[in-house]
Amino acid sequence: MQDVGSGLVGRVLRRALALGLMLGLAGGTASAQQGQQGQQAAMVQVDAVITEPLVQTVPVLGRIVTRQEGPVASRVEGPVAEIGVAVGDRLATGDLIAVLDRKRLQLDSALAAAELAATEADLAAARREVELLEQERDRLVALQGSAAFSRARLDDKIKEVHVAQSRIEAAAARLEQARVTLDYRNADLADAEIRAPYPSVVVQKHVSAGAHVRVGDPVVTLVDDSALEVEADVPAERLFELEPGTPIAFSIAGAGHAGGRHDAVLRAIVPMENPLTRTRAVRFTSVNGGLEAARAIGQSVTVDIPVGAPRDVVSVHKDAVTINLGTRQVYVVGDDDVVQPRAVVLGAAIGNRFEVLEGLAPGDLVVTRGNERLRPGQTVAYGSPANGDAGKDQKG
Repeated sequence: MQDVGSGLVGRVLRRALALGLMLGLAGGTASAQQGQQGQQAAMVQVDAVITEPLVQTVPVLGRIVTRQEGPVASRVEGPVAEIGVAVGDRLATGDLIAVLDRKRLQLDSALAAAELAATEADLAAARREVELLEQERDRLVALQGSAAFSRARLDDKIKEVHVAQSRIEAAAARLEQARVTLDYRNADLADAEIRAPYPSVVVQKHVSAGAHVRVGDPVVTLVDDSALEVEADVPAERLFELEPGTPIAFSIAGAGHAGGRHDAVLRAIVPMENPLTRTRAVRFTSVNGGLEAARAIGQSVTVDIPVGAPRDVVSVHKDAVTINLGTRQVYVVGDDDVVQPRAVVLGAAIGNRFEVLEGLAPGDLVVTRGNERLRPGQTVAYGSPANGDAGKDQKG
């Protein structure tokens, strides 16, 4: 029994030793493989920590407005012969909107032309009369010193010449008046064609063919959707920090991706305050075509109004920040291209970056792509930072 027991124990011991040896060899192989993998540089993207100005803002609801809109009125009185536009039609400057009945206006123009011709004839007759009187006066002057000369007749003829010359001046004045009247009637005739004063869209029709319009009556209402601005009602206490030229950012509601943040500058502060809301209308103009995403006049806009003076802050790209056990951290690239995690304390968001309160300094390189699979002490390879000279030269 003792021999049997001793043989069994021996076999168990030998198998245990063999299994331990195999596990040891496997562990050594895995360790060697891990060491080899640790020596391989991981490809990542990096970005530099920078110093930039931070401007705190408050959102204010605004709207899209146009610099040109309103009714187009008739300049003359008369019945509407035809109207050639519909709501929604897009017009260029000078496009025909409506035509009034021109028969009466044509008759008025013809009458003015006839009056002009009559005054021209009166002027010509007055000039011929003066010529005849001046000839008679000259003959009487030639008779001076002879028995046939009469001083009284000469004086009378001189007076007649002066009177005739006055009639020339009166006829010339009537001629000028007739010319102005003809121009006035021709202007009325031209105004019978109502045309678009600027590029626009028809948003309302006020009359139809057959209607009678008077001077000043609206025919259509137009909106120029190519001259858009942002208008916002800004609290009066915020206006002391604003002046023409102040840059702001805005976003357009309901415009999808195109409605993202856009840049604008303050153009004017309207000097009228709403006593109920204590706000004033402020106009902003876009500087990068952001209003092209607007779909309609009156569309809602969120305007970021600056609060206080800008201050310089240290910032890091948002993609560099990860969370580990509830702590925000970033992977910092050392001079030897080895990364180490570093805890950071963050402040306000600045676009696609965060303000850094603690943990980083300007010029630090942090990993923004590939950081989710990094390990402390791992070597990395990367290209130039996205923010240029702030980072290292190209690696790899």
